[in-house]
Amino acid sequence: MDLRSLFESHLEKQEKKKMKHKDGSLKNDIATKDENTDKLFEKYYCEWKGINKESTASRSKNTTYSIIPKFYHKLPPEDDQLLQKLREESRAVFLQRRSRELLDNDELKNLWMLLDKHQSPTDLGGEEQMINYDDFLKVAQQAGPKCKQYFQPSTFCKLLQNDPFGRISIMNFFNYVMRKVWLHQTRIGLSLYDVTGQGYLRESDLENYILELIPTLPQLDGLDKSFHSFYVCTAVRKFFFFLDPMRSGQIKIQDILACSFLDDLLELRDEELPKDQQQNNWFSAPSALRVYGVYLNLDKDHNGMLSKEELSRYGMGTLTPVFIDRVFQECLTYDGEMDYKTYLDFVLALENQKEPQALHYFFKILDIDNKGHLNVFTLNYFFRSIQEQMRQHNQEPVNFEDVKDEIFDMVKPADPCMITLHDLINCGQADVVSSILIDLNGFWTYENREVLVADSNEEPAQV
Repeated sequence: MDLRSLFESHLEKQEKKKMKHKDGSLKNDIATKDENTDKLFEKYYCEWKGINKESTASRSKNTTYSIIPKFYHKLPPEDDQLLQKLREESRAVFLQRRSRELLDNDELKNLWMLLDKHQSPTDLGGEEQMINYDDFLKVAQQAGPKCKQYFQPSTFCKLLQNDPFGRISIMNFFNYVMRKVWLHQTRIGLSLYDVTGQGYLRESDLENYILELIPTLPQLDGLDKSFHSFYVCTAVRKFFFFLDPMRSGQIKIQDILACSFLDDLLELRDEELPKDQQQNNWFSAPSALRVYGVYLNLDKDHNGMLSKEELSRYGMGTLTPVFIDRVFQECLTYDGEMDYKTYLDFVLALENQKEPQALHYFFKILDIDNKGHLNVFTLNYFFRSIQEQMRQHNQEPVNFEDVKDEIFDMVKPADPCMITLHDLINCGQADVVSSILIDLNGFWTYENREVLVADSNEEPAQV
């Protein structure tokens, strides 16, 4: 029996004795009991934790303290098992209550039957089921209190699609309800892994969520259990690379729900998912095995880490040595070698060069002086390595001045002498700029873009 239960049991016995000699309403007795319980609990708890009672009393006498609501609730210390347990239980009860407020399968079926029953007849011969606003309100009355939140006038207006009779599609409305229910269910499911209860998941929390999700995804049935830890690392890394750009080590649950990554992950529930979709889905088994397989092939000494020389063979082996050196300077390494987690960030940046998070990754590497901008010296520093690679392949090096002018013309920076991250993101061609500076193959593709376009245009005629 915990401390508070012991106090309440003791106080209940005392109250029963008093009830024999005192008249009064039951309501007053309950109020007095609760008040005495709180005072007694506070007294013994303060003695147990060594809290100064005088400071607490003086604070309670302060008039402003009773008027201003408390807006910050500090997390209980880890060694306070009583408050920790109380907090866990209260969160569990809250999440259970929110879960019961959601529509279950039977209620969703009943909602669909009501919508189908009240659909509006039409003489236009359309196949799509429609419903007008009057019938929409009738369904709202019959569907039950749980459905009330979905039958708002604003919802009906948003689903209008220029129907001449002022109706909305029943299917569109039902899909909207299903999506809302799914979002709430997913949020509750993610909140169960939110150990701190602050609305965000740490890396370990998200790893636990995905690890327990694997058995529910048929597309991952073929994965060996020994690979599960690598798969979880691969999946979690995409969430943190894109949703935690400041590298705080935590992601808001609402950000996870707002992005499409969770949809891609849960897409693996489809047992008949086409192969092309699997290849394009970062979370699929073929994609995860591909990324890990490349990592193993690069690791020539089989020590589980990548050196500069090993990473330089990534892709077509045309990444410049200067770029590789900067990657190892800016990214987390262990005794000068890169682990799998850092490698995943590297791969995500190279495979998503148009995304702002990838541009932030590259800009940090390109900004050698850490001044927040790229100047002519910086561009020349990286392009010299491209010129050196061209000489090694017996090609005539391109003049840097020409390339520099083309880069500034593409970016059109606010300051004509420097390029900021904001300029790169806004120009829409930052992926081309980064490829020119870090990858010989990327520069060759840019230099021969007109020839490549001409070849692609001639292909249909040749066929």
